[in-house]
Amino acid sequence: MKKIIVFIIILFTAGLIGLTINKQSQKTVTNETTFWDFRAIDTMKYSRDPSREKLNDPSYDKVIDKQIRQIAETGATHVGIATPYDEEFLPILKRWVAAARKYDLKIWFRGNWSGWERWFGYEGISREEHIEKTKEFIVKHPELFENGDVFSACPECENGGPGDPRMNRDAEGHKKFLIDEYKVTQEAFKAIGKNVRSNFNSMNGDVARLIMDRETTQALGGIVVVDHYVRTPEQLAADIQEYAKQSGGQVILGEFGAPIPDIHGDMTEEEQALWIKNALKLLLQEKSFVGISYWTNYGGSTELWNPDGTPRKAVEELTKVYNPTLITLIVQNDLGDNLNARITYDGKTVTTNGDFTLPYLIDYYDVTIEAEGYQSQTVTITGDNETIILKKDHENIFYQFRKFLKYLF
Repeated sequence: MKKIIVFIIILFTAGLIGLTINKQSQKTVTNETTFWDFRAIDTMKYSRDPSREKLNDPSYDKVIDKQIRQIAETGATHVGIATPYDEEFLPILKRWVAAARKYDLKIWFRGNWSGWERWFGYEGISREEHIEKTKEFIVKHPELFENGDVFSACPECENGGPGDPRMNRDAEGHKKFLIDEYKVTQEAFKAIGKNVRSNFNSMNGDVARLIMDRETTQALGGIVVVDHYVRTPEQLAADIQEYAKQSGGQVILGEFGAPIPDIHGDMTEEEQALWIKNALKLLLQEKSFVGISYWTNYGGSTELWNPDGTPRKAVEELTKVYNPTLITLIVQNDLGDNLNARITYDGKTVTTNGDFTLPYLIDYYDVTIEAEGYQSQTVTITGDNETIILKKDHENIFYQFRKFLKYLF
């Protein structure tokens, strides 16, 4: 009789300890709160084209502030600023930078040396001059940069200098130039103590097909950045797959948007929004696709805001992806214990101890939850927080007693 009493006391104590441990169990070890870490909107039509005209126009600060604020409100992580790097344009570049910092945006510097494409009447420069000037610019102006920024020394580099490697038959020289400049910029940012990525070498999609082989992609940090416009969302997704397969790297869209009249024809505001919505949904399914920049905010056929400042319907579709709704999945057993579980959804598998937050966009997710010693379960998530209860494969006497205690208390 005494042994039975002692056994019951031990079980009771163990049960209480188990319930206490449950209340103290850890929370999330893995969360996903965004779809992509790099989400940008470009301002080229306003940050580059009128740079000289607005140099001495203080009223332009209101335009800059409004555009940066609108971009920040979409959930973008970066703003694309295309102001040239020449000393002449440094004052207006700093005005754009100051506005971005005001609204907690990182910057994708997408300018260039005016001489590369002979902007604003500048004389042409060589590859060697380009590299040297870029190194000097970074080291001389550390105040422009913050950790997390992206710096492109020569976006769409094929448009200037010695020319397009598809035409001048100098693909190897083009590759070497990009790699050499990447090394120099990395060294320069290390010298000023800033963690800035400098391998976003945006280029035409056909140029990428020519030069971004596996060796070149690896030398450039494993990233392929294409400025790419095609007729259908399906073609866009297929091309992303092609670039990833050929290069062995991850793909970023440096320019993306609709409509381009020569490609898409004319679109109503509703048609533009639908095209963007469909393209984004397909891109979210591409595992090699890791970032996107929309071109442009104002001033082109693809613009997101009307000239009077009102948002087009496409802004809403972009915001759904840039700043997604979050849902939380709580994984427990029928005692209320948080479980170390594997959650598989949308082709991805993550681990969690208790709860897991994921971004929600599409109409539903089929989510499979697995935990050692428990029966797996597949549930359909439709946009609300969910608590998923997994059943034990086998309930031993200890587990059954804890269930009894739970019932009592």
